[in-house]
Amino acid sequence: MDTTTATVAGLVLALFGGVLLLWCAAEVRLRHRVRRRGVAVVATVVADDDAHGQLDSSPLLSFSVPPSVGGSGACRVAGLVLARPRGHTPLRRPARFAPGAPVRICYDPQRPSRVVLAAGEIDRATVADLLWSALGVACLAAGAGLLAAVGG
Repeated sequence: MDTTTATVAGLVLALFGGVLLLWCAAEVRLRHRVRRRGVAVVATVVADDDAHGQLDSSPLLSFSVPPSVGGSGACRVAGLVLARPRGHTPLRRPARFAPGAPVRICYDPQRPSRVVLAAGEIDRATVADLLWSALGVACLAAGAGLLAAVGG
């Protein structure tokens, strides 16, 4: 492999792997924090209006938010929030996320649109997080290996 090609490929792989690892760590931390400190409620799966929304494996959820004071001092009025949960969702929407089905969630009281599924509602989320992390580590290692081969 040409030195320039190996250098560019090594940089791209290392950058991609590093960013993927940072993204995985940020997502896992965010979901863990929202599950630990968030407000637990039961949301209802809402039917998607458009064809593209129905193809999304992450269900559109509806839940009510009580009036509270936000961190900036602004008062939030009680209302209905529509949001999709963060985190692992399968390629196809499971039958348990059919419109009208109740789903246990946790949301961030400061940002009600930041929603995660409750721990009992998810299947194999840890496995998916580990697979994405392994992909990040592999790309980072391959990029570092290419850069080391060019430099050596």
